[in-house]
Amino acid sequence: MNTSPISLFRSICLLVLLTLSPLALADALQDAKQSGAVGEQRDGYLGAVTSSAGADIRALVARVNQERKARYEEIAKKNNLSLQQVQALAFEQAEQATLAGNYVQNASGAWVKK
Repeated sequence: MNTSPISLFRSICLLVLLTLSPLALADALQDAKQSGAVGEQRDGYLGAVTSSAGADIRALVARVNQERKARYEEIAKKNNLSLQQVQALAFEQAEQATLAGNYVQNASGAWVKK
């Protein structure tokens, strides 16, 4: 098993790219992030920024998170890591990739604009 940090980084980058396809999902996700409806949670998953998110936003979050979890599990197994380790690394990558004005969770779990 290849557990080097570079291999893990590549796997997570691939995960991010795969999570955003197909194009329609990527567009919907980008729009939801830019509108402030969703953001990156500290657990490596997407979250609705407000509890009053509509059904379309909840469905988008569920779909993206389902795909992310499947990929996280693959990466964890391939690299002999726990799911929580992969989730933490994925959040770090997502936080770095988050555009200014979009939401991420801070250390206390509150939503903040980057």
